[in-house]
Amino acid sequence: MNLHRIIALLVLFFVSSIPVHAADAPQQSGGEPLVISLDDAVRIGLQRNRQLEIARLDKRMAGQKVRESWAEVLPHLSSSLTYTRTLKSSVIFLPGSIFDQTGGGGTQAVEISSDNSSIASLNLSQNIFKLSAFAGIKAAGLVRQISDESYRQTSAEVVTSIRQAYYDVLIAAENRKLVEQSIARWEESRRDTNALFRQGVAADLDTLKAWLSVENLRPDLIRAQNAEAITVTKLKVVMGIDQQIPLALSDSLAFREISAPSGVDAAYREALANRPDIRSLGLQVEAEDEKVTAARSEGLPVLSAFGQLEAQTQFDDDTALDKTRWPVSSSVGMQLSVPIFSGFATSARIEQAKIGRLQQKTRYEDLKAQVRADVEMRLANLIESRKRIDVQSKTIAVAERSYRITRLCLREGIGSRLELTDSELQLQTAKTNYLQAVYDYLIAATELEKSLGRIDPPGQEM
Repeated sequence: MNLHRIIALLVLFFVSSIPVHAADAPQQSGGEPLVISLDDAVRIGLQRNRQLEIARLDKRMAGQKVRESWAEVLPHLSSSLTYTRTLKSSVIFLPGSIFDQTGGGGTQAVEISSDNSSIASLNLSQNIFKLSAFAGIKAAGLVRQISDESYRQTSAEVVTSIRQAYYDVLIAAENRKLVEQSIARWEESRRDTNALFRQGVAADLDTLKAWLSVENLRPDLIRAQNAEAITVTKLKVVMGIDQQIPLALSDSLAFREISAPSGVDAAYREALANRPDIRSLGLQVEAEDEKVTAARSEGLPVLSAFGQLEAQTQFDDDTALDKTRWPVSSSVGMQLSVPIFSGFATSARIEQAKIGRLQQKTRYEDLKAQVRADVEMRLANLIESRKRIDVQSKTIAVAERSYRITRLCLREGIGSRLELTDSELQLQTAKTNYLQAVYDYLIAATELEKSLGRIDPPGQEM
């Protein structure tokens, strides 16, 4: 075996020994399904969701706006270089007595431009007092904080959507399993009925009803399978992965109690402290205050300093470049600009800023009222579904026992098919209601956590 083959085998062994985690391998499109837990689904979605990527870019843009706002208080330095080619010389008219010693009158045209001229300048300006600039810096900082809260809000919405889609797949799979279990029970009952018919205990009509009980469930199974496939498709969409990737969910639709606030008041206080939309609107109110300050500053004086360094030259075509002269001049100064009357534009902008501030304050108070109603409703849904879980968990045990007894009676020839049908229906209803209660609780818990602001963005800084 030559050296190249040895190296190739070592590389192959090294690559094959690297572990691949579910959250890090969403690219597989065939073969074994991608096994994901709820946390894996959230983690993949936060990496690949396009809405969150847009929010992440908004954060970067807000950071650049802060940098831009500082330009008003930092020095501005610019340079310029101009070259002029004279096609026809400029002239000035001077009294003729300057050239005529005899004292004659009239004027004399004198050419004053050379064939070539050039000016190089360096200009510096610096605002010393401009109140609107400082208001703009503070407003830009608030915009950046608003962008951060918007990112948290988008992250919360993405996480909530993924969790709900994951639970939708679980409940669809459980509904499909319930139909399969019901078919299996009726299949077993049909075999019992056929055995009784051969013994002469059951009538031919009973065997037909047993067969119909099984076959009537086949369409329900098809619908359940289709519903499960649709929910899987929706989950892949919110996760941002390829539809060709097969998925297998590792979590089950099991009751997991969350730590809920003790009451509506406690939930409301938590929401006000943590919800990103509340924080964002509060920051927008502060930004409107800065807009009022900026509008008022338009009526205040602006003081700035400036400086200029300039070199210029003129020469004719017959002059060598190394013989040209570049005399340098420089100047510095201060400029004070005092607005006196702007046609009521400044006062109108001030009033507009004040009205905008009142609008934001009204929206802020309205949002707080909506938040209180939202957390109250979410908390009520959580409590209601929790109570249904307690009730239905007891009902299932009774329904299973009733079904076993009824089936045993029918097998012994002392029961009726109508009783078995009723027991089967009660058992199916009890299991369906329990799973629905668990699903409703998990959805209510997810929505309540979002309403309380408990879902934070991923730990990814841009």
